[in-house]
Amino acid sequence: MRQRYGYLVIGILALFLVLALVGCDEEAEETTTTTTTTDETTPTTEAPVDEPTVAVPFLADWEGSGHNDATAEAFRHWDEDDPAVIPASCAKCHSTPGYQDYIGADGTSANAVDAESHPIGTTVECEACHNDVTLVMDSVLMPSGIELTGLGRESRCMQCHQGRHSTVSVDAAIEEAGVDDDTASEDLGFANIHYYAAAATKYGTEAKGGYEYDGTTYDAFFVHVEGYSACQNCHDPHTLELKIEECAVCHEGVASAEDLLDVRMPGSLVDYDGDGDIEEGVYYELVGMQEILYAEIQAYAAGAGAPVVYDPGSYPYFFNDTNADGVTDADEADFGNRYASWTPRLLRAAYNYQVSQKDPGTFAHGGKYIIQLMYDSIADLGGDVSNLHRIDHGHFAGSEEAFRHWDEDDPAVVPGRCARCHSADGLPTYLENGVTVNTEPANGFLCSTCHDSIPEYTIPEVAEVEFPSGATVSLEEDVTSPQMQLCISCHQGRSSTPSVNARIGGKPADTVDDSLSFINVHYFAAGATMFGTDVQGGYEYDGRTYVGRFEHVDGIQTCTDCHDTHALEVKYESCGACHPTVQSAADLETIRISESDFDGDGDTTEGLAGEIDTMKEVLLEAIGEYAAGTAGTSPIEYNPGRYPYFFDDAGERYSTWTPRLVQATYNYQYASKDPGGFAHNGAYVLQLLYDSIQSIGGDVSGMVRP
Repeated sequence: MRQRYGYLVIGILALFLVLALVGCDEEAEETTTTTTTTDETTPTTEAPVDEPTVAVPFLADWEGSGHNDATAEAFRHWDEDDPAVIPASCAKCHSTPGYQDYIGADGTSANAVDAESHPIGTTVECEACHNDVTLVMDSVLMPSGIELTGLGRESRCMQCHQGRHSTVSVDAAIEEAGVDDDTASEDLGFANIHYYAAAATKYGTEAKGGYEYDGTTYDAFFVHVEGYSACQNCHDPHTLELKIEECAVCHEGVASAEDLLDVRMPGSLVDYDGDGDIEEGVYYELVGMQEILYAEIQAYAAGAGAPVVYDPGSYPYFFNDTNADGVTDADEADFGNRYASWTPRLLRAAYNYQVSQKDPGTFAHGGKYIIQLMYDSIADLGGDVSNLHRIDHGHFAGSEEAFRHWDEDDPAVVPGRCARCHSADGLPTYLENGVTVNTEPANGFLCSTCHDSIPEYTIPEVAEVEFPSGATVSLEEDVTSPQMQLCISCHQGRSSTPSVNARIGGKPADTVDDSLSFINVHYFAAGATMFGTDVQGGYEYDGRTYVGRFEHVDGIQTCTDCHDTHALEVKYESCGACHPTVQSAADLETIRISESDFDGDGDTTEGLAGEIDTMKEVLLEAIGEYAAGTAGTSPIEYNPGRYPYFFDDAGERYSTWTPRLVQATYNYQYASKDPGGFAHNGAYVLQLLYDSIQSIGGDVSGMVRP
């Protein structure tokens, strides 16, 4: 999936070791002397040999790390067993021979521990991670059965730091129990993800380490800034310590690991846990969500008649709350009192709660994925999520269709025609080279998508922007900003008057032609709306004139004048100076600056948005009447949430197109897919709708064309 890292560092390390050993051999030869006499019968006498000292790279670093803590439970857990051995199910990550067995470094097959057990007494030693297999290893088989490839060095870490369960295993247990969501089964038991499953967190839905609910989508691989996406980029591979000094380059005020808890980036501007604080670090958002989820788990269990409590330090973590006081008492946190009244619904939520608890670096590894898991668990238990937030604003909503559309493709790539606006590196590639190429699916935009230098966060200079019509817009400094040039590079649609005309090619207006199909302008073509006829983003009918760029008042002319650069939300407070009725974003739809009754409904007090909505309704009705009454065509229906939007009465893709129908449906979709059209250039949108209604036979007698 990702070939992020080469093997240069590994090669250098291997070469260093080889040279060290060669040096040792040479030293041995130099310190060994042989004395002979002329008497051939005299035996050879060898001088004493000094044992060479082998300098093991990074030995001191490793010796003080958790991987070499021979007293830790991770390596001592089986001491009292009889026999005292590490079972195959644990040996992979709790002993050196077990790890070598799993990766096949001992000559056995990979991705399995072949021996029934391995001896105690080892830690994660040098030869576990440095051997012929790890030198070329670059893939990991996750507990979900998904293989992640192209990993390079971090594949060594991920063999263990991946957890032991997944969506797949939880679903399998529930299916085997064969009960409905709210029926307890003695065949169900708690599923523990296990400890430090950082890879499951970091790879999100690509690994499916959390429990992902049907019908929802989740964040994928969490990409940090360039050079900081792999385990060893942020952790010293031998001491395991964080490289704090490198974090501080972008994160001001970070001087210790504790300071990382306060980190929050511009792509996280929603109040996930609903406590009203969007300045706190993502770590604290996670803690807030954990508290809410735990309360819902307890409320659900108590409502089912089997109260539950959780203890993070006692296996198997969930216990019967025998006195129903909601607190884990010392006598309750006992294996014999383990919780046994699991329903499928409770198991899914408890599993996700544990997933959020057992990776202490969750907030940095992939906090948004964990937030989504907890949000969905709270909602599934019946909790109130009205004040919570599951996803970020659009550009950073990595779980949404705009970024996840290609996940199920084989191979999973974003094609060049989509990459400019639907990948993290597509826009900078386009700005630098004038073209886009196939690229990997992204988890939303990165800082580097719009900033050409990190951490200076500078904006690349764009002299002009070309629109789908072929028209270019040169942006003058007195009316725009560098950010706007980036915005309209994507928010311009994908079709135009010229492309529609090219498709219909002078064919008879009302004759069905099998070569025709619906033409979709695409989503949020705000830039095309704003510049109107200058770029011809809508379908402009011959013989009609249309307005050009909508110029607002000074200081309110560009995308970022009206929208927050990162949150994208409208700065409605700025509107109140001229529009005193505006107290919220919703109030913007009440603004009108004309007394004309554009839609002919008799209401000259409604906002421009209302005028557009009515004209859209009239146009859609006229489209339906035209399709039903034109020879050769079939009835037509519009579904805004299903591609390709227009269908026949059997629910199939609409196929009996005439040029006139293509023109009118294009403009209907154009007005529908720019929800801010009333503000971006309402007059242009109304002109398109009016002309489309008139062209397709609708009644415009009471309407006014701007």
